[in-house]
Amino acid sequence: MALHLREDLEAARRRDPAARGFVEVALLYPGLHAIWAHRVASALWRRGLRFPARALSQLVRWLTGIEIHPGATIGRRFFIDHGMGVVVGETAEVGDDVMLYHGVTLGGRSLEKGKRHPTLEDGVVVGAGAKVLGPVVIGARSAVGANAVVTRDAPPDSVLLGVPAKVRARGPHERTRDLLSAPEYQI
Repeated sequence: MALHLREDLEAARRRDPAARGFVEVALLYPGLHAIWAHRVASALWRRGLRFPARALSQLVRWLTGIEIHPGATIGRRFFIDHGMGVVVGETAEVGDDVMLYHGVTLGGRSLEKGKRHPTLEDGVVVGAGAKVLGPVVIGARSAVGANAVVTRDAPPDSVLLGVPAKVRARGPHERTRDLLSAPEYQI
């Protein structure tokens, strides 16, 4: 547990240029608070304590503006920047080293039981306001542009832009940081 806390703090400092220190990040970053609470809620959920798990997730939603269903699977070093309005659905799967900006939805498209939410593989970055909907798989190291609406799978190393999102391969020298500041990354 202590290892995960330290990794989360280091991930936040590495990904947020405004982060000044571990104490500030630990006390003032709602994305981290939501992730830490999710780990507790998820443990309750897996033990069959569904009501307490949902109650905790709703309390955290009220406090942080971030809703992560306790049934969602979240990897290591997950970081939510700003976070207000982020929604992660029950059957969503989030890999290691994933980053979401504010207003992101990892949501469903149907009322059917079973896998209804997206899978984000390792190293995916999802821009502000983007919606990734349904049981799609976004390949490792992909970048989803701000306000994009993704409803189809994307292979690893993709860039997804637009409504509906169009997929293109990431260039061999394109870094995620550069993509985030490129004008064509945003709608």
